[in-house]
Order: sequence, then C-alpha cells, then structure tokens
Amino acid sequence: MKHPALWRLAIVAGAVLLIEFLCRIGIIDRVTMVPPSEMVVALVRMSVGAPWFWPDAWSTFRNIGVATFLSIVPGFLIGLIIHALPRLRAVLNPVFLSYYSVPTFVFYPLLIVIFGINSASLIVMGAMFGIVAMVSATLVAIDRIPRVYGKVARVIRLSPWQTALRIQLPAATPHLMTGIRLAVTYSVIGVIAGEFIIATAGLGRRLTLAYNDFDTATMYGLILLIFIGAAIVNIVLQRLEGRIHKRWYRA
Repeated sequence: MKHPALWRLAIVAGAVLLIEFLCRIGIIDRVTMVPPSEMVVALVRMSVGAPWFWPDAWSTFRNIGVATFLSIVPGFLIGLIIHALPRLRAVLNPVFLSYYSVPTFVFYPLLIVIFGINSASLIVMGAMFGIVAMVSATLVAIDRIPRVYGKVARVIRLSPWQTALRIQLPAATPHLMTGIRLAVTYSVIGVIAGEFIIATAGLGRRLTLAYNDFDTATMYGLILLIFIGAAIVNIVLQRLEGRIHKRWYRA
C-alpha cells in the first residue's frame, strides 16, 4: 500500500474509534447511534439468523447492478450520438447542467403507474440518476480524444459504429472511468432511496422499517452493509482506473 492509502485507512480507523469512544461514554445517545462494534455484531446476526436478509440484499444489489448497466452502456451510446450532433448538444447542454437540481423522486409516482410497485420502477429510477452523469462524462472524454484519430478512421473508411467501438471507446476509456464511478454512485442512491419511499423488498425498505421501529442496531447494521458494498466497488473501480491510466500513458 502506498502512503496516501495508509493515510486514508488511518483517518477512517481513527474516525471509527472516535465514534466508538463517544458512544461508549454516552456523549452520543444510543437512541441516535450505536457503537460501530455493535453495528458489526448486528450485521453478522442478521446475515446468519434473519430469514429476510439474503433475499432483500439480493434484491437491492441486483437492482443496483441492472440500473448501473442501464446507466453506463446507454449513457455511453447516447453520449456518442449527442457528440456527433453539435446542434443537439447545444440544445441539451442546459438540461445536463440543471438535471440534478430537480429531484428525480418527483417522477416516482409516474414510474409506479407505468411499471407498477416492483423492481422495474426502482431500476428505472436508479438508471435515471446515473445515466446523465455517464452521458456528460462521455462528451468530455470524446472531446479529449486527439482529432487525428478521427482522421485515421476516415482514411481507413470505418463506419460510425466501427469508429465508436474501435477508436473512440478505447481512446476515451481513461476518462470514462469518472463517469462510470459516478453512474455507480448515483445508481446506488436512486435504488436505495426508491426503496425508502415504497417497495415490497430490499435493504432500503428494511432500513425504513427499522427506523420506524426504533431498531437502531438493525438500521445501522444495514447502513454498514451498504457502505461496505459501495466502498468495495469504489476501490475496485479506482484500482482499475489506475491500471488503465498507467497502460494508456505508457502506450
């Protein structure tokens, strides 16, 4: 591990120990927060003894995975199309800039009417959160591709789709990783927040039930699980991004 990684680990460990200490001596009320050690114990107990745990966890992570896929792949393709049409890009730029200023949850009643109270509504909401970030990252990534690559594609007579897959995608990959990470983050937020509002299964629904029942240990155990899952995905993407950048700049 490099020094920045050690410093990050030390800061996180210090924050956890500080919260543990404040909870144990009573400065932080146990009704508000339980010590991190009890969060771990609650998570282990749920994973072993709660019959709803694995079905709900699978439902949430499956929805997040599908929403992330629908954010990344169509987002990249839409970004390619918009980049190829400058007038359309000029029209949509204000929409992209103001998109996240409007809470996407206002569309949830409409999604329920269209898809029903099921996973489809949650997946679409997660994808709506993440796709614009991916489109914006794609536009920025393609803007940074040297123009000579486009000239080479025209010289060897590649079709638009061949140019996109064989030239634009590999050349833009180092810069697309930012969009992918944002798409994952926004998809997690969209799906779990959607489960808060209304859902028949999922970790977000269990969080709401635990909150309403003042079951603080279960609530924070589930929050810990979501945090761990998001952290693992973020670390994997960060490592992958670092390798791609190294190979790109070496080439």
